[in-house]
Order: sequence, then C-alpha cells, then structure tokens
Amino acid sequence: MGSYYDVDAILTDAQKVPCTFDITVPGLGYMEGNPGGDIKEGTKLELPLWLAEMLAVSQTTTSAPMATIDLPTSLSSRVLNALKADPRTVDLRAQAPHFFSLGARMLELFEEEELVDVLIDTFKQRASTIADHASNPRGALGEGVEFLRGLDEMERGLFRAAHDSAKATRTWLADVRKT
Repeated sequence: MGSYYDVDAILTDAQKVPCTFDITVPGLGYMEGNPGGDIKEGTKLELPLWLAEMLAVSQTTTSAPMATIDLPTSLSSRVLNALKADPRTVDLRAQAPHFFSLGARMLELFEEEELVDVLIDTFKQRASTIADHASNPRGALGEGVEFLRGLDEMERGLFRAAHDSAKATRTWLADVRKT
C-alpha cells in the first residue's frame, strides 16, 4: 500500500474487484440496489478494493470473513495468457488505469506465483520498449502511438522520466559540442 497522500495509491484502492459474500449481511442491500434489504450469502458484487479488503479481513462471531475477494478481470487468466504471448500488444490502460499497482495490491492479498512471474516479465519487456520510444526524438509519433496510449499510469511516469532524461542528455551534448 502506498502513502496515505499518494493519489495513485488512492486511485488503485478505488478500482473495483469482484467479491462474494460468505454470510448474509443485514442492512447492506443498498450495495446491490436493494435499499433496506440484506445481502444474501453467495451474492457476488464488484466493490472498491479498499472496501472489499476490509470485508475480507473482518471477522464475524463465527470467525468467518464477511466476503472473499476474487481476482479482477484485468488479472484474469485470459489477460495473463495474452501477456505471456506478447506483453507489448496488450492495452493495459483498458484493463486497469493502474494495472501494475492493482497487481501489486492483489499480490498482498493472494499468493499467486504465476501472477508474480507474468507481471515481472511484462514490466521488463514493456519497460525496454518504453525506453526505446522515450529516447527517440519523435517518441510519441508513428508506429508507437497505439502502444503509448495503452500504458498504465506507472508506465506513463516511466516514459516521462526516460523522455525527459533523453532530452536533457541531448541538450547537454549540444552544449558540450558548442564549447
């Protein structure tokens, strides 16, 4: 979890994740459009990650959690298989604006070795492509436009840092050549 004041951490925790209620909860029916009603055992809802996590770790008198969290569709086996095939072709922003941050938060809750491996390999491969686009003076033009549109927020920050660094290096080299 990020800093209390970290906007990206707040937005990551606001992303909705599927969860299933393990018990009947009186008075929370408004969460599924049934004001004044109860949430029945087995009800599946998409809730913000922060709320789903609180419900999953809270225990009732029966010592069972109120709900269980499932992996979101942005981290489903279909998406993971596409990432294994070629990470550069997947529009991560369409999956989740804070894809890698969401993946990291889900790994705090789940022990998924395959997910760890896929996220690390995906980040490595995409980071090298991001660096290539950022160091190109025409970085956001041409064939890379679609790829750059699909970057999640962490990757966009990486692109900005790499682009600014490459630009500063070119400026420095131009100044050195003048002297």
